[in-house]
Amino acid sequence: MDFLKITLLFVATAIAEIVGCYLPWLVLKQDKTTWLLVPAAVSLGLFAWLLTLHPSAAGRTYAAYGGVYIAVALAWLYLVDGVALTRWDMAGAGIALVGMAVIVLQPANP
Repeated sequence: MDFLKITLLFVATAIAEIVGCYLPWLVLKQDKTTWLLVPAAVSLGLFAWLLTLHPSAAGRTYAAYGGVYIAVALAWLYLVDGVALTRWDMAGAGIALVGMAVIVLQPANP
């Protein structure tokens, strides 16, 4: 699987996880309808399934995924929550993405 496909799969995985956690947060913190728990459960199921599509061993997938999750979570913070990102947010996301790339792009037989 090439780097772009893996990265896009990580992004889709992160969005599924964030939606699956954000909807219950709305129910618990903002008194939204409990019906939001239904799509939240579906989203978390999708998240778990998407993780199985990654080509690496589970532990390596989770480690690399963490870097993308950080970047997607910050994008969510900006796009959904309307919170301006700081240069520290951007630097941290950049460092996390470099870490993800190092893990994903390692030689097949190191």
